[in-house]
Amino acid sequence: MPAPVTQAVNQSLATLSDQLILITVLLYLAAMICYALDLAFGRARTVVAARRRELVGAGGPAVPADATSGDTTGDAAGDTTRDSGSQPAAWAVRAGTVGVVLTWVAWAANLAGILTRGIAVGRWPWANMYEFVVAICFAAVTAFLALLIRQPIRFLGAFVTVTAALGLGFAVLFLHVQAGPVMPALHSYWIAIHVTAAIVASGLFIVAGVCAILYLIRKDGRPSVLPSRESLERVAHRAIVISFPIWTFAVIAGALWADRAWGRYWGWDPKEVWAFITWVVYAAYLHARATAGWRGKAAMIVSLVAFGCLLFNLVGVNIFFSGLHSYADVPK
Repeated sequence: MPAPVTQAVNQSLATLSDQLILITVLLYLAAMICYALDLAFGRARTVVAARRRELVGAGGPAVPADATSGDTTGDAAGDTTRDSGSQPAAWAVRAGTVGVVLTWVAWAANLAGILTRGIAVGRWPWANMYEFVVAICFAAVTAFLALLIRQPIRFLGAFVTVTAALGLGFAVLFLHVQAGPVMPALHSYWIAIHVTAAIVASGLFIVAGVCAILYLIRKDGRPSVLPSRESLERVAHRAIVISFPIWTFAVIAGALWADRAWGRYWGWDPKEVWAFITWVVYAAYLHARATAGWRGKAAMIVSLVAFGCLLFNLVGVNIFFSGLHSYADVPK
């Protein structure tokens, strides 16, 4: 294997980057706690209140204030029959708002960690598995915050932030390598094209995967602070629809880069194979949903299979297989 290209490293910035990532983990965990409080004591009481009014309005028996509820997600418009026991806890709702603020602060710290790492080594900061996972966690939170601006999906906050925290924690504990030079093949503008597209698509796929998992956990007709299965499926589908063409572009760009670096577009390298398998399964999900009318549990299971392929491609291939992508520098 060719020797790494020598590159002076700014150790102060590299250390600052590592510290920022640790701070990001703590901030994501703090945001997760705030979102969880909002779910448990804010949204839950709102759901109970709406269910009580629905039953009373239908002529059914009054429901105690501490009763559980079904899938109703908010107060009925124009309803004035409210009492303190049926109101969402104000402090819990504020906790949810604090969670959003903390997520933005953690997002900024995550971004600063990526930028300082890149400046420290003078290259694109996703040339090994540690940097790649850090960037994917950033992309997942970015996708959540971008969707949150346009859609009421704050309920996903606890699950996305804990996923990002666990991903960063895994990267810090098991994948971390010191900032340093990379192989000559990675000194190419293609890393800014191919890898960036893969990171963006992976971040959106993670949001879709979280929704799919919650969909299977969510039971219709049972008490839950989660929205309906239909809402979860809708968010997952939109995320996949956006990310699939980006992943397609990443696969094509990878083939073009492979031709430039190794003289062939396709060589059955494990990373190439699993990237293509991931593409096929996500394509199968979209095709089945569009042509065969697949909805609900079956479609969500297919999307989860695709998500599993994605995770194995991103992490498992680099750990369990050797190939032309073995320059990912996974610590042994």
